Amino acid sequence: MSRIGKKPIGVPKGVSIKLEGRGVRVKGPNGELAWEVPFNISVKEAEGNLLVERADDNRQTRALHGLSRSLLANMVTGVSQGFTRAMEITGVGYRAQVQPGKIVFSLGYSHPVEYPLPAGISAEVDKKQTALTLKGADKQKLGQVASDIKALRPPDAYKGKGIRYAGERIKLKAGKTGKK
Repeated sequence: MSRIGKKPIGVPKGVSIKLEGRGVRVKGPNGELAWEVPFNISVKEAEGNLLVERADDNRQTRALHGLSRSLLANMVTGVSQGFTRAMEITGVGYRAQVQPGKIVFSLGYSHPVEYPLPAGISAEVDKKQTALTLKGADKQKLGQVASDIKALRPPDAYKGKGIRYAGERIKLKAGKTGKK
């Protein structure tokens, strides 16, 4: 049996869970998330916990067992506490500004780059406009938004200029050495 799949998911106070056929709806102080459970996987609520069970030992069902439990645990954590993703903007003149519903970046292009924020994701920028913090209840959507923002100007291999995740280390290449 899957070590991850058999762990119960604790449901904190303030979070309500509705099981509707194959669908699971989790509602909490940070929003509401819904997900459809795969075939041969069942979700049951018992004693303030969620239990994920599988119908058989088929290879695909075993693979979906732990995945389903992880996704449900992320939904419960997201609506109760939320997730954050910190990013850094490195480079002379590179900065970001948060405007209603979008982020405007100055990334060394001839024009400012606007990134529309999807519903459920919010952003904050520090005083220097070089540190960006993304917040949201849906972990998958938050990771996708962070990846899309990083793709606007990935870190340069020679100087390290661009957008990166906080704490990410970039191995810089050596430039030309000159004449010998």
